Amino acid sequence: MTDLDLCYTPATVLADRIRKKQLSPVELMKNTLARIDEINPKLNCFAFVFPDEALAKAKQAEQAVMQGGKLGSLHGVPLAIKDLTPTKGKRTTLGSYAFEHNVPDRDAVIVTRLTHEAGGIMVGKTTTPEFAYSSYTESPLWGITRNPWNTERCPGGSSGGSGAAVATGCVSIAEGTDMGGSVRIPACWSGTVGLKPSIGRIPMDILPSVYDSLSHFGPLARTIDDARLFLDAAQGPHDIDIMSNGTRVELPDPTPGDIRGMKFAMDVDLSCYWIDPEVERNVREAAKALQAAGAIVEEIELDWSRRFNDTWTELWAVFMSGYFGDKLDEFRDRMDPNVVALIEQGNAMSATHYKRLEIERTDQWNRFRPIIEKYDAFLCPTMAIPAPPVGGSEADFQAKSGDGLYHGQDMTALFNNIPQCPALSVPAGWSKDGLPVGLQIVTRRYREDTALRIGRALELQRPWADKRPPI
Repeated sequence: MTDLDLCYTPATVLADRIRKKQLSPVELMKNTLARIDEINPKLNCFAFVFPDEALAKAKQAEQAVMQGGKLGSLHGVPLAIKDLTPTKGKRTTLGSYAFEHNVPDRDAVIVTRLTHEAGGIMVGKTTTPEFAYSSYTESPLWGITRNPWNTERCPGGSSGGSGAAVATGCVSIAEGTDMGGSVRIPACWSGTVGLKPSIGRIPMDILPSVYDSLSHFGPLARTIDDARLFLDAAQGPHDIDIMSNGTRVELPDPTPGDIRGMKFAMDVDLSCYWIDPEVERNVREAAKALQAAGAIVEEIELDWSRRFNDTWTELWAVFMSGYFGDKLDEFRDRMDPNVVALIEQGNAMSATHYKRLEIERTDQWNRFRPIIEKYDAFLCPTMAIPAPPVGGSEADFQAKSGDGLYHGQDMTALFNNIPQCPALSVPAGWSKDGLPVGLQIVTRRYREDTALRIGRALELQRPWADKRPPI
């Protein structure tokens, strides 16, 4: 029988207990695999699970502990890798028939650092929509992934499998990618912690171009300290990514939660979004909790418009066209129609128009810069609504507009336009229907330590890790 308390034990605690010989990596792995067997048929959060290999590695991890060898920070801890990230000798499908039989001949740097160097054990690969294009984790190849708080709802995307796996205790930490919110969206809708670090903090080596300026790796976890543990293991420069950050950020262990005297700006609707009342209620309560912890929160008008979200969408269309457009002729009939439409939109865009998007991003930054210079962080919802039903789309929600406001679901992609600023999603609370709501914390360039500090302060004021979905 699965030990649920062990399933929901933080990675930091698991690693400490393993080092102290209080927990067997083998018993932990058996419990992990049993939990995945329970959850995956209901939620479809794993595309692949590697039980035999994971158990073999757990036995090796146990032997290393008993022999007194040097142990990494994640030694013996089970973790999950997204089915977008290359893993040597293991299928990496990107959720697409175009890569159904793709078997990489190398591990991504992040996989090497989390497993070979830090000692974590990959138990499986989590589901993603095709090419990680959507906030709904529904792919032609793997089908629908569901939300553990309500299986008729979406867990978010594109790292939805990772979010659902962490939320249900299948693993304590999982890797995700974030190109428009794909870590923060599932963190919000699955009730977990998700961090988009500053660009280059974790080397990005899984795209055809190393000059991409939207894409990040990031952790999904249930606690702030687990997100810190992941980031600390994965960060640091690497020559494979010419834009990787040349320095490491110092991340105190444990993460401090003292925010007395810090100043935060908050704009609940980013000056243009329609916000669900339950989202607004929870975000405002979270802001009050930060005030109770000693911070100053001031409401401002950000002076952004929906055009900046459209800027990201156009960048995304070119991303899809440039990286996956060559698959269209052969696989069009088996692709998600929304992917096809994005590729065709990108194909039709002129190079001049694409270059001018940089000017729009500059305008967006120039409007945000005075705020982030004055304040330690900026606060807003992660998503404008709680998790929607499966089988929907952003376009379905936008069709409800007519009140002059932007009916967009995610409030994340805008911060991929200014990728040097870390953005953290933490649970702000739950709706009356029992669905998670997320608070987004955006900090100054390269200051992940500040984002985690603020998240830790809220975690102390309004604990969330003890809440478990009804599954």
